[in-house]
This record gives sequence, structure tokens and C-alpha cells, in this order.
Amino acid sequence: MLLGAASIGIDIGNEPLRGHSRLGLIVLGACLLSFVFIRISTRLMRNPKVTWWPGSVSAGGVHVHHLVFGIVLMIAAGFIGITFEHQSPWTEIIAALFGIGVGLTLDEFALWLHLEDVYWSEEGRQSVDALVLALLLGGLLAIGATPFEFGSQESIVTVLSTVLINLAFCAVALSKGKRWTGVCGVFIPLIAQVGAIRLARPGSWWSRRFYIGRSDRKLARSMWRDQRVRRHYRGFQDLIGGAPNLPSPLTGAPTPPTKPDPVAPKGPADAPDPVAPKGPTNNPGQSADSERVESSGG
Repeated sequence: MLLGAASIGIDIGNEPLRGHSRLGLIVLGACLLSFVFIRISTRLMRNPKVTWWPGSVSAGGVHVHHLVFGIVLMIAAGFIGITFEHQSPWTEIIAALFGIGVGLTLDEFALWLHLEDVYWSEEGRQSVDALVLALLLGGLLAIGATPFEFGSQESIVTVLSTVLINLAFCAVALSKGKRWTGVCGVFIPLIAQVGAIRLARPGSWWSRRFYIGRSDRKLARSMWRDQRVRRHYRGFQDLIGGAPNLPSPLTGAPTPPTKPDPVAPKGPADAPDPVAPKGPTNNPGQSADSERVESSGG
């Protein structure tokens, strides 16, 4: 098989955690620790029972988001690391400072993506996605992983064909809405092949092009599987970053429940929503402020 000519190349030398690989893992470790620390901090700040934890940083009445400190750390560590020559332990310290800056900045990835404070809204989950993707790809690069490794006996035709075929699998996986398998498949071709073969996610380009109006069975299976996977992944996101509890400042939509209703309908497709109210509420005087919760964006 043509793809058999490709293999994942991992070469970290005769000693583990050597040289740049060691520094890369220090960056990733510092990034993870700073992300965990700031998430714990922001969750304590929005807990009304925790009064002893310091609040957010403000200057002149302006709330300073912690991504500002992360950007400053990355700029300073990057400039010092590039401009001057260092020896141990200064190289490790600079790598750790850079990693701390990365963690603080990625924790508010959704903010600098949407240019809105969506930290505790549904869009804030994208910050957890960004961290996981950065740690995954950074870890592969830190240990010396390369997308392909070819022997000297391989012809240029074989090399180009193998790369193009794998990139095609990655493109199909991405078109099916599977960004994780599409990106990681560049380094591990088998992941891209699995993602390209399996059903597309609802709303993806592949689903709109080949499922809607053409294969209702595949669309139904895709929706059922997507909601099942999404339910578990949302639980993972809430465990890592905390559950969002504020409406979206972008759309005004409320935060969806962590455990959505079952996908499989129990009646006709055109049956009325059993949850919808059929009359006036029993307690019209109830104030919406009773469900208000304290929030903090770090």
C-alpha cells in the first residue's frame, strides 16, 4: 500500500528530554499549570461563598484581563530568549515564563477570537478547545514528531503521492467537521483515514452536501452520534474550565443545558414540543433576578 511508505518520525536522541525537546516540554508543562491555576482562580472568584480569594485586577476602573499579562510574558520571554545567549538554568526559566504566558493567553482564546467577553458564555468553551489542541500539537512537536519520514530509497513520486493522499484524507475529515482528526491526521495518517471514513458531523459541509435531501438515514445517525459525543465532551469541558452560566453577548442565546434531551424522538416529527408551556405560568410574578449568578471573567 502506498501509505505504507510513510511513517511517523520521532527522534529525541539517545537521551529522553534532551535539548530543545526538554525546553518544549517545559513550555507545555508551564502552559498547563498556568491554565489550571487561572481557571481555579476565576471559578473561586465567581463563587459567592469564597470571599477570601482576591478579585480581578483593575486599573483606573478598567478590568485588566489576564491575557494581557500572558501577552506581556510571551513578548518579554521571547525577546530575551532570542536576543541573548543563555545557559542552564536561565533557558529553562525563560521557557517556563513563555509557557505561563501561553497558558494565560489561551485561557481567554475565545475573548480575542470574538472580541467580546464570552468567558462564562457558551463560546467560552472554545478556550478549552484551543488549549487541548495546543498541548496536543505542541507535545508532538516537542518530542520530535514529524508528519512523514521517508527513507533515502523512496522516489520523489512516492513521497509526493503519499503526502498528497494523506492531505486529501485530512481535507475530507475537516470537511466533515472533524477538526481534531483533520489536524492530528497530518502527524498520524491513520487518524485522518478514520476521520475521513466515519460519518460527518451535522452542519458540516459534507453533511449539507451529501446528507440533507439525499440520505435521511445517515443524517439521523449523524445527529444521534454527534449529540452523544457532544454530551460527553461538554462534560469534559465543564470539568476543565467550569460550566458556562451566562447568555451569549454575541447572540443573546442562553447557555444550553449540559445534559441535552435525548435525540431519538418518541412521537411524530411534527408533534408539538412537550416542554413548551400551554398556558400562562403559575407564578407570573417570579423575578428573573432569582436565577442570576455571580460571574467573573478573570
